[in-house]
Amino acid sequence: MAEKEHSTHFGYRTVDAAEKDGLVRGVFDSVASKYDVMNDLMSLGIHRLWKRFAIELAGVRRGQRVLDLASGTGDLADRFADLVGPEGLVLMTDINAAMLGVGRDRMLNRGHAGNLVYAQVNAETLPVPDDSFDLITIAFGLRNVTDKAEALSGMYQALKPGGRALILEFSKPLNKPLEKLYDLYSFKLLPKIGQIVAKDADSYRYLAESIRMHPNQSTLKGMMEDAGFERCDVHNLTGGIVAVHRGFKL
Repeated sequence: MAEKEHSTHFGYRTVDAAEKDGLVRGVFDSVASKYDVMNDLMSLGIHRLWKRFAIELAGVRRGQRVLDLASGTGDLADRFADLVGPEGLVLMTDINAAMLGVGRDRMLNRGHAGNLVYAQVNAETLPVPDDSFDLITIAFGLRNVTDKAEALSGMYQALKPGGRALILEFSKPLNKPLEKLYDLYSFKLLPKIGQIVAKDADSYRYLAESIRMHPNQSTLKGMMEDAGFERCDVHNLTGGIVAVHRGFKL
């Protein structure tokens, strides 16, 4: 068995792989209380359309079992709980206790009970049986995972035959003018918004860097295929700033 790498990236910094979870945890501990407000400000509300597209693409049906990784404040889990109904189950997870707590409170305030459960979970080491979910999603979370190949492999194993995985994530803009404008916004304006609203410019600077270090559309599709997924497809949104990757376990 190949030995795991001892170093990885945290934004543009190279860090020991064992440190990354703690560093990412610090970022989301800092921004948890302002997470939803910042999402609306950063994307001008467009993140809601991206998530709606992913939910429609998922094709969730009544009675199904859904695992939502890196749930954050639960935008996807909220809708999935409605779609699967009382006969189904949504497992809402996050590696970060602060984010999961905010999400859990939000779901309780929205009246979800019974078919929505919560767990603090590392996407690299899923504590679930093989062949147990119809759908696994991770929205804006895969770029923070240290060993993405390990996470993808675990997702594949946890899916039932016929199940599918959806990855909603920032990606690479499809043309140079958009890419330059996006860079200007990400590295100049975004940290300033983070400082004003969340009192934390550094976490939003890391956000921009983590997006640039994340695999592009074709690379991530190849990683999914390497993990065993079949019929993989990519759906670019907002000129490739965001992409939805989908793969099936046949």
